[in-house]
Amino acid sequence: MTTRRVLQPSPAYREDCRACPRLGRFLDEVGHAYPGYFCKPVPAFGVAKPHLLIVGLAPGLHGANRTGRPFTGDQAGELLFTTLHKFGFASRALSSRATDGLKLKDCRVTNAVKCLPPQNKPTTLEIHTCNPYLVAEMAETPRQSAILALGVVAHQAVLMAVGSRQSAHKFSHGGVHLLTTGQTLFDSYHCSRYNTNTGRITEPAFHAVFRAIRAHVDLLGSANERVMG
Repeated sequence: MTTRRVLQPSPAYREDCRACPRLGRFLDEVGHAYPGYFCKPVPAFGVAKPHLLIVGLAPGLHGANRTGRPFTGDQAGELLFTTLHKFGFASRALSSRATDGLKLKDCRVTNAVKCLPPQNKPTTLEIHTCNPYLVAEMAETPRQSAILALGVVAHQAVLMAVGSRQSAHKFSHGGVHLLTTGQTLFDSYHCSRYNTNTGRITEPAFHAVFRAIRAHVDLLGSANERVMG
């Protein structure tokens, strides 16, 4: 069995990136208010060359912006990591801090925008400016692997990264799209506190998307075993 090398952070990651002036100023303000917070661009977390790359929106104020790891320490992460554990992509179901020992299995988690935006709303220019990081991360993800976009912004960022027209792949919860790269894009509503509290996303609906992803990844594994055998 091949052991996948853990990649933390991604080679594309730059801790000192200040390409978006508004986001840089906001991180400085938040860092002053919360001196113990990470308050820098948050790197991707997981393994090298995963067969599942999860793309969220941006770090949360008291989640990834605090802990320095995507989806760690906030309510959105609770549903995500319990689901990853249930479907065999994570070593444990809870993640409260970056040093808690959680490990991802054949999976990597990142965001469309690496820095905390005011009101959790990056501008179109900021999404474009940060997109080269996602391009690099997707290039490390094998052909035919699964990409999970959590929400419309992540969906659009993935299409931007592969140069696909937005009109060719409409976002819908449970939607599945074959990309020009050979990778398959799966769509889900974001597992944010707002979406879970309002019922826009439920645990069964989230699990249904992951059930399809698990089947896709398992099929890839079976195909690879036949080729190697």
